[in-house]
Amino acid sequence: MRALLSLFATALLIVAWPTAARGAGLEPFVATYDAWYQGKQAGTATMRLQPQGTQWQVDLGIRGNRGFAGILGLNLEQDTLFDVVGTVYRPLRQSTTRKAAVFFNRKVEGVYDWANNVARWTGDLSKRRRDPVPLQSGDMSALLINLAVMRDAAPNAALQYRFVDGGRVRQYAYQAAAEPELVQVGDISYSALRVSRTNGGNDEMIIWVADGVPTPVRILQREDGEDAVDLRLVEYQGAPQ
Repeated sequence: MRALLSLFATALLIVAWPTAARGAGLEPFVATYDAWYQGKQAGTATMRLQPQGTQWQVDLGIRGNRGFAGILGLNLEQDTLFDVVGTVYRPLRQSTTRKAAVFFNRKVEGVYDWANNVARWTGDLSKRRRDPVPLQSGDMSALLINLAVMRDAAPNAALQYRFVDGGRVRQYAYQAAAEPELVQVGDISYSALRVSRTNGGNDEMIIWVADGVPTPVRILQREDGEDAVDLRLVEYQGAPQ
């Protein structure tokens, strides 16, 4: 089990980046983030990866607890149950719960039926998005794409994934920077590789990946050129198995 790494320490941590792509193996972890919204600290987030028998589950929970962050949609819970086929992360079940107010939740659940190559979603979504979605090998949920970026990130790498989540299908293209950059997260700096989505239009996604850290050190979503949700790593540790 990985020892607890506190990011409130004052030491400078710089991790050298390997020349080869990161390994495909999964390591259980629990990571805690500060959640920022539009440049202001607005809450906390937790990302967890742990085995479930022969399968795995990845969870992300964001809790807005400052100002109007909750009303603005910062409260979110997502999870994906998946298995690993070769090097492919294959989603089996997915759910998303948005807590917009104290008495108002929106929940969506999806099942990926690989025997029949179709996925279906139920819950609080439009009729059109309840229609069955044909599956292709390699299709992933949003959370699995984050894990795949962590696995595949390498200098100058161009990454392509097919997003199938919440009744929607999109092509996600990412471009990794040519070399790592120094990323300040709290009191620690990481040598981290910036990986940016290149085909999101006005919605940008940037993930910073540091070698030796099983979770992103920072995840930034930008809308119309402005910072929206920004998750900054506080600490991580190995998850109990």
